[in-house]
Amino acid sequence: MDMKTITQCGDELYDAWRERRVIGPLRERFPAIRIEDAYAIQLRMVERRVKAGETIVGKKIGVTSKPVQDMLGVYEPDFGQLTSGMVCHEADGVDLNGLIQPKAEAELAFVLERDLIGPGITATDVIRATAYVTPCFEIVDSRILDWNIKIQDTVADNASCGVFVLGAARGNPRKLDLQLAGMSLQRNDELHSTSVGAAVQGSPVNAVVWLANTLGRLGLPFRAGEVILSGSQSPLIAVGDGDDLVCRISGLGGCRARFHGSPAK
Repeated sequence: MDMKTITQCGDELYDAWRERRVIGPLRERFPAIRIEDAYAIQLRMVERRVKAGETIVGKKIGVTSKPVQDMLGVYEPDFGQLTSGMVCHEADGVDLNGLIQPKAEAELAFVLERDLIGPGITATDVIRATAYVTPCFEIVDSRILDWNIKIQDTVADNASCGVFVLGAARGNPRKLDLQLAGMSLQRNDELHSTSVGAAVQGSPVNAVVWLANTLGRLGLPFRAGEVILSGSQSPLIAVGDGDDLVCRISGLGGCRARFHGSPAK
């Protein structure tokens, strides 16, 4: 794709996000689109948000589970950029009025204590650079009609970023078994699913290693203070007004997301 088309697609996705509407799948309109093109489109979309006043606060890792990889036809994760406008707080809940097709997933977030510059990053480097880990909810959202996505569509759409909620619990990653720590997810006071950290690339740490090295090769910064959403440990859950989700990670604590409002129809 040429830069004119990349810019056009990035602007179209930004406008769709701002206006809470969907567009058709990019891969159907541009059959030759490559992953590299999709990341360039993502960069343009994020640049528009930053120019409008937001700041970059972290990164998210997606496509970490085998079922999702099989669905998208790709066998490595992807990433998106988190902005200040995506931050929600447990006490406030999640306002669905700003979203279109929201789905929630529970995962583990890492908060960096110091810069993590790849390539060449190892699991030990990630642990040493992490200030703390915390349970969280990511509420993904798609600007693509009916979630009809393949990898090019979701990457271009900033890895389907919506908003996220960090839990109050903070754990030392050097004192937790992040691979085997169990997670339970309740929806409206009923158990919905259980999992362990190994569901994410063998360990959430491995997903962060992948991201640090990928960003390093691309020359993108991974800075102290940034939040990293390491990938879903739960099935995607469509959410609506009044839903109440709670996830708990063994040895760490929990995170709650209460939803109110109505997403765009």
